[in-house]
Amino acid sequence: MSYLGLDIGGANLKIADGRGYAASRFFPLWQRPHDLAEALGELIANAPAAEQLVVTMTGELADCFATKADGVAAILGAVVEVAGGRRVGVYLCDGRVVGVETARAEALLAGASNWHVLAGFVGRYCEGESGLLLDIGSTTSDIIPFDKNGPRAVGLTDPERLQAGELVYTGIERSPICAVTPVLSWRGELCPVAQELFATTSDAYVMLGELAEDVDDLNTADGRSRTKANARGRLARAVCADSTMFSEEDARRSAEMVRAAQLQQLEIAARQVLGRMETPPREIVLSGHGEFLARELIARLELDCRVVSLAEQLGREVSRCGCAHALAVLAREGACV
Repeated sequence: MSYLGLDIGGANLKIADGRGYAASRFFPLWQRPHDLAEALGELIANAPAAEQLVVTMTGELADCFATKADGVAAILGAVVEVAGGRRVGVYLCDGRVVGVETARAEALLAGASNWHVLAGFVGRYCEGESGLLLDIGSTTSDIIPFDKNGPRAVGLTDPERLQAGELVYTGIERSPICAVTPVLSWRGELCPVAQELFATTSDAYVMLGELAEDVDDLNTADGRSRTKANARGRLARAVCADSTMFSEEDARRSAEMVRAAQLQQLEIAARQVLGRMETPPREIVLSGHGEFLARELIARLELDCRVVSLAEQLGREVSRCGCAHALAVLAREGACV
């Protein structure tokens, strides 16, 4: 049996076949909920042929939906529309895969389930009694304890996971600068940040060279391309300046402050999670395209353990689509169907 795993988020759609194929595309679900089926259809059409679809999601949180149940129902409706008669399985955050109607009825388990499937998949890399998954993406970060039998998380729903430190709503591209740090550097001094969506963390990491420039990427705070020059302009606006008033040095120092603030936020959450573990993790698995930040977090935590990079194990694109890949692999292995 062949499968395609779909990970449907509020800002990104990801697909993988569990055999090395993976693809992702930016899709602002909160702006275009009625176009979801068309976007999914394009992803599926470009992917290898498969007999079944398996779905995980976080997009139900998008504020175009009145409730999470409404979001789950809308997302599943779009998947069924493009499934072409194929069976659709839906992963729940208690580890079950169910049919569409059951998933609609158990919407709070169907929503925000992708972290659970990834934590279940990485158990195969656990050689000791405990491990820790650090998955840092464009929007959010997951810090999940696991062992060879699967996740050992305290939280199940997003609010529970936020409270537990297992979900940190910060990422390397889409987080607004004003949500990460209250001040930036300007002319050698600290300047308060405007509470507007003038710049995002993508601008900081482009300035630091940790995210590549991409002239075709217009998914930025101002709709201008992802270049260092434009990133400097966006960071300047975060302190109500512009690029004529905000030097390269201002931008570099401000980017370093964003990085430090984000690392501090991740460190606080990670220590909260580690404090509940009976034994320190023997393995840490890194996932997502924020791996560079995860590696520095490990250094801050001073953990003596084996580090497994999914980017090295599977390739960068598959790692970025890690939840979809994990879902397709586990489905093929019969571990979740």
